Amino acid sequence: MLANLTPFLVHWAITAFSLWVASHIFRGLQFDGTGSLVVSALLLGLANAIVKPLLIFLTLPLTLLTFGLFLLVINALMILLVAALVKGFRVSGFWTALFASIFISILSVLIGTLVDGGDPAARIQMPQGTGNWL
Repeated sequence: MLANLTPFLVHWAITAFSLWVASHIFRGLQFDGTGSLVVSALLLGLANAIVKPLLIFLTLPLTLLTFGLFLLVINALMILLVAALVKGFRVSGFWTALFASIFISILSVLIGTLVDGGDPAARIQMPQGTGNWL
């Protein structure tokens, strides 16, 4: 049980820290308190896990047409969605959300790499057993 909970909590903390740093860099990104920051990080993780794949699927032709750049717009929309749902989280506009989402993504990846020890294979667990792979 704890083996599954620990990576979730670490990812949640990384997202919260990235949001906190972004709120100090971008004037248009503000939190009323720690509670709204923690809830925003949780909802951003849930939105990225549930809503974002659906939006990517629905906008696949547009994403292909823009060579994947529309994914940046989807990331900004996820931040705006979370800001609309969390009372103490405010984003001044789309452009702030766009640049903040780029910053948050890069910072989260960098911190995640440091936490994981820089070994991408540490995340991938190969199935055990003597099954045949085709």
